[in-house]
Amino acid sequence: MAIGLIIIGDEILSGKRADKHLPKFIEILAARGLQLSWAQYVGDEPARIISTLERSFAGNDIVFVTGGIGATPDDHTRQCAAAALGVPLALHPEAKKLIQQRITDMAAEAGKTVDLDAPDNLHRLKMGEFPDGAELIPNPYNKIPGFAIQNHYFAPGFPVMAWPMMEWVLDNRYSHLFHQEPRVEKSVLVFEAMESTLTPLMEAIEKDFPLVKVFSLPSVGNHQIRRHIELGVKGEPRQVDAAFDMLLAGLDQFNAEYVPA
Repeated sequence: MAIGLIIIGDEILSGKRADKHLPKFIEILAARGLQLSWAQYVGDEPARIISTLERSFAGNDIVFVTGGIGATPDDHTRQCAAAALGVPLALHPEAKKLIQQRITDMAAEAGKTVDLDAPDNLHRLKMGEFPDGAELIPNPYNKIPGFAIQNHYFAPGFPVMAWPMMEWVLDNRYSHLFHQEPRVEKSVLVFEAMESTLTPLMEAIEKDFPLVKVFSLPSVGNHQIRRHIELGVKGEPRQVDAAFDMLLAGLDQFNAEYVPA
């Protein structure tokens, strides 16, 4: 099953905040022998969020979504998920209990009494309104849950909350997928080479080894290292070993200068 990530928020696209979710999620997946297939950034525009979610709900991927599940005017993700599925929002009874518990705990910490029927506390319950049929994702940071529906997992935009929630989903729902496909990667740095010259070699390797992907990462170099291409193979371990041997032999035929990456 492919795994995707949707990151929602104007603050990312405007540059007010740098996205930390993508590199961290790749790290979280790699620790479990998984890898990310795609990622998408979306601003706080309801129509675009809905269309994005409609497309992803129509597929079979496992999709994680961060951002926009709060209860302020710029939070649209809960409503858009419901619209994309064609179902109403509904206050999840367990989410209501967790939110009220959080309100009570905060009041106790401040030495205050709490009125759960006060307008501001009733408004906070909107954070527990999820698409009808959704399940909860526990939030170890402050108890305010995320939600899951149709292989989609929605978490807040705050890394301190989102990352452990992502890990909980993977560990509790997809542990059977962990480390199923051993993958290795081998590469070299090829100096002063042109990708067009190396392309026939790369194509031949992928033709002979269907479980291997060839990659090339050009660099213009800097004061520490000359212009080069990181050229390598990744995929099924046994085929990678043979493909890497073929790659080195091909480079030797070109009299290419290269060193281990």
